Amino acid sequence: MRKYEVVAEYPHDPRALTQGLTYANGSFYESVDVDGQASIRKVEINTGRVIRQHALDRRFLGEGLTEWRGQLIQLTPMRTRQNVVRSLILDNLKAMGAPFVPRDSGVRYDIDSLRPVSTFGYNTEGWGLTHDGHRLIKSDGTSILRFLNPDTLKWQAQIAVVEAGVGIRWLNELEYINGEVYANIWRQDRIAIIQLNSGQVAGWIDLSPLRSRMIPPPKDAEGLGAYGKAVANGIAYDPVGRRLFVTGKNWSRVFEIRLRS
Repeated sequence: MRKYEVVAEYPHDPRALTQGLTYANGSFYESVDVDGQASIRKVEINTGRVIRQHALDRRFLGEGLTEWRGQLIQLTPMRTRQNVVRSLILDNLKAMGAPFVPRDSGVRYDIDSLRPVSTFGYNTEGWGLTHDGHRLIKSDGTSILRFLNPDTLKWQAQIAVVEAGVGIRWLNELEYINGEVYANIWRQDRIAIIQLNSGQVAGWIDLSPLRSRMIPPPKDAEGLGAYGKAVANGIAYDPVGRRLFVTGKNWSRVFEIRLRS
């Protein structure tokens, strides 16, 4: 388990069910759900103030989020009940020989205005999203990381994430940092550090001690079951300042942490 120290703490909206977090141009951009309303936000780091926000249609969730060349890319799958119906329809279309129809969708935004620029589709679940400067990297809750063309969003390749020969499932929110992918594990307060060239887990970060620094402690969102568990979820990295930020669902703080050698 990798040791770390807390460098700083920043305010975070405790109502926000954080699904995706990224850093760009001195601000946080966050994909969240608050009281059943998903949105994308631009957030001032030092105050936690929401500078700008764009709400999604209530049929959609806001999931993984990353910045790519002046745009934000957000995964926006349909909420569970609608998605079950949609999957049945698409399965029937496939059986009838219909051409590819994406199961879920995502949105590109202008990073300054948060104005939607275009939409796209993909055919596996969308949980977390990041990039390595060349390809988008997407998780879908399995042990597989998929590489996508950032312009077309088409599948290019994939790797299996393993530790001691065993696949590591429930990969969620992602962040690429210096040749490795940091991945939250769904319903856990752990981050897996994954070597991107091999898929091997190089280490773990245990974020559970951070809970004692938040008073009152994070509270599960009512009525959302496992989806609303107040677990660690949200990783962002400032490559210029070499700052690593972490938070969680309904956490009242974003923590800047520094890993020890």
